[in-house]
Amino acid sequence: EMNGNTFIALSEVAKTLNSEGVDTEIISIGKQAVQGCIACGMCGRNGGGRCTFRDDLYYRVWRCVKDGIDGLVIGSPVYYGGPNGSLCALLDRVFYSLGHELKFKPAASVVVCRRGGATATFDRLNKYFTMMNMPVVSSQYWNLVYGQTPGEVAQDEEGMQTMRTLGRNMAWMMRKL
Repeated sequence: EMNGNTFIALSEVAKTLNSEGVDTEIISIGKQAVQGCIACGMCGRNGGGRCTFRDDLYYRVWRCVKDGIDGLVIGSPVYYGGPNGSLCALLDRVFYSLGHELKFKPAASVVVCRRGGATATFDRLNKYFTMMNMPVVSSQYWNLVYGQTPGEVAQDEEGMQTMRTLGRNMAWMMRKL
């Protein structure tokens, strides 16, 4: 959602990337139901790394990867001490089917929480990158922003600065690689 805290945090990263000459696109799950990976292996047999499940959300991400993205930033709110379940369902499918195409592309995760669970969520999301030989982009602190009600993260000055630093570091790393 446009006024959601995760969208606001990712938009801050995107704004900084744009100022550095990097085009960005934010793909939001929103309230869509997401099919999880069943490790059927069809993505490896049906050509092009296409998941057997036919949904627009997966294919938006698939198209971005196939079009040759230069980097990836994934954001999630904290739910019960971990990332959004729908996001993990999508990421399992994306990384199972397209992980080989993401190799060596800089990546970062952004986490939004009310109070706790941020580092566990951060760790879980970064595992996708480290398992696929993707350099993890850092900031001046862990990529965390605090807020509960919609828009509240904008008041977390340190968190928003961390998002801007992440955007600059991501642009730098993409240029160097």
